[in-house]
Amino acid sequence: MTDERPQADRTGAGVIRLLLTLCGLTALLLTSATLVAAPARAADKPAASPPSTQAAHLADRLRENPVHVTDQLPREIPRSMAPDFARIAERTGVPTYVLVLPGQSASDDDLLSAVHDRLGRDGLYVLLDESGVTEAAAYGVSAPAEAARTTAAFELPYDAGPLRSFERFVDVVAQGPEKAEARADAAHEQFRDGYEPEEMYIGPSDRKNQSFVTGIALTAVPLTILLLAPCVRRARRRFPRAKPPRPAATRPKWRRLLTPSLALAAAAAIALTAPLVFDETRRSAAPLPSAADMTARVERVAAGLARDPVYVDPESPQVLDAAQLSRLHDRIERFGRSEGGGPVYVTLVPHLSEDESAGAEELFAAAVRAELGKADGVGEADGVYVVADPLTGYIDVFNHGLRLESYRLLFDLPESIAYGDDRSNEADDHLLGERLDALMTYLDKSPRTEEPTTSGDPMRVPSPKAENSLPPLFATDFGPGLFVGVVAALLLLGLVAGVLGIVGAVLRRRRPAPLPTEALPLTAPREPTEAYLRRQARTELTAAAQAVAEADLGNETVALAWERFDAAMFLVDGDIDSMRSSGAPGTDPASLLAVIVLARAARNALDGDTNNRCCGVNPLHGPSAGRRHVRVSAQGNRRRMLSLCPLCLDSAVAAPRELRERVLTLPGPAGTRVPYDEPEGSLLSALGDGISRLADRARESTDVH
Repeated sequence: MTDERPQADRTGAGVIRLLLTLCGLTALLLTSATLVAAPARAADKPAASPPSTQAAHLADRLRENPVHVTDQLPREIPRSMAPDFARIAERTGVPTYVLVLPGQSASDDDLLSAVHDRLGRDGLYVLLDESGVTEAAAYGVSAPAEAARTTAAFELPYDAGPLRSFERFVDVVAQGPEKAEARADAAHEQFRDGYEPEEMYIGPSDRKNQSFVTGIALTAVPLTILLLAPCVRRARRRFPRAKPPRPAATRPKWRRLLTPSLALAAAAAIALTAPLVFDETRRSAAPLPSAADMTARVERVAAGLARDPVYVDPESPQVLDAAQLSRLHDRIERFGRSEGGGPVYVTLVPHLSEDESAGAEELFAAAVRAELGKADGVGEADGVYVVADPLTGYIDVFNHGLRLESYRLLFDLPESIAYGDDRSNEADDHLLGERLDALMTYLDKSPRTEEPTTSGDPMRVPSPKAENSLPPLFATDFGPGLFVGVVAALLLLGLVAGVLGIVGAVLRRRRPAPLPTEALPLTAPREPTEAYLRRQARTELTAAAQAVAEADLGNETVALAWERFDAAMFLVDGDIDSMRSSGAPGTDPASLLAVIVLARAARNALDGDTNNRCCGVNPLHGPSAGRRHVRVSAQGNRRRMLSLCPLCLDSAVAAPRELRERVLTLPGPAGTRVPYDEPEGSLLSALGDGISRLADRARESTDVH
């Protein structure tokens, strides 16, 4: 008998195999369906392509052209300046690669090294921003890159401009390593000693100061001439004079017009020369950009948004990784399908005052929207425009045409999203990935409106020409300067008048004014000293000089006054100050007395008193009031016909003997006293015939005419 295995239940096993086969086919079909559906969904939305590195993008640009000028600084460095940089770069003598990028775009100090590694070409690599050369390195060539950069930084002012900075850099490189190092050390040493190059351009505040100063000068200088000249002239007339003035009759008529002419000439000179002195017209070295320069970046960003709703600036540090980009695309897609949602356009580009929008994010968003609307298949380009700055980390949101509260997005955006917090400020990427994700959540929860809204029209910014131009010199603070100039001229007039008044008072105290005529008989001494005569002669002659200088030419007595004054000046040889000391011409007692009499007679003539005689008893008593026979000598009974002053005339009637005691005597030799009119034929002996005769005798007694 043979052992046999039991026969299996073939029917149950077949059923199991059939079920397993069906399950496998089902799983295979589901997997295939999933794989087929995925490309279909991917076709509905743009793929989140991984961002290229900053260094790789810049290397590609240098591969096309050894000079790459960014389109993000058109107000300072337009792209049209690239040929200028290329022309200057040729002077280095080595292959030179130039990158002009916005400040802070170099995420680290190894940007040039990274660009060189990806480009794979040796040469001199130079990085510039809006201020000038910031980094330089030589790879495989001999060039004093660091010395040239140091020299350009210390030898030029900060406002020299990037092109001038690069030109100085190239000039130093061309000198060779040894001279370049020496020049860099010298520039650095000067900087440590406190030397700073003078600024090459001025700003609006400086122009306002220039306008203010010009306005002050234009009114202050002419008014000072017009006001001070008469003031000084009048003050000088009041001063005691050491020298006689010119006779009024001999002064030329053109002198009356001299002061107004000088004032007019000063005003014209200031108005004509001020624009030549303050000849600045520009605020910086930036050239005027072309229309293409001003629209290049907007066109680049709009073209990128037409392909992908998220545009990452390839010239800036990359702040979003592939995973963050993919999630951002998913959030944008979901928001577009939500109730009241729509397109969201995200731009990660720097915003600087030198860009086409002058740093105005709202204006940039509006310009991108207008340019995006020109693209095929986009239409009005309504949507939410998110402007994120990879350099500062700031985020701004502008709604154009969606059913969202536009002002809520514009003004009430949480600060943690718009500006970040301490943690984002310390991060290199400003945590823009997290904050943009939070922004999408904020958009999802934002209330919807009945009708589409917009953030409004953005505020316009000045054109590059207007922004870089200085206001005219005769504008801004020029008007206030004119007013201040008038006030300054009046203040100066008051100050000068005060000083002249003080000086005049001091001089008048040192040179006292002559006594009134009516007081002379009571105060005049009978036996004056020589010092008294010198002092009185100087005082009287100074007063006469001032009187004839101020005399009206139409006065009929001016000629008589000048005749007497001129005779007195002959006696002192034309120098009033000579009477300060003895021994000078005209300082003997007789001459001094003659000077006193003639000077007083000149002033009296100007006052209308043409009396030709003075008191014969004492000429110091002044003009005579009449003539009488009197006895003035104690010897004999001889009488003389003399002119007498009022006091002596009364005494001749009431007390004739007193006249003998009043006769004037002058100092004589060896301390003696002699009557003033002795001896016969002397200068004063002619006084008895009148003052005019004394004047004639004075001219005859001197050699000067």
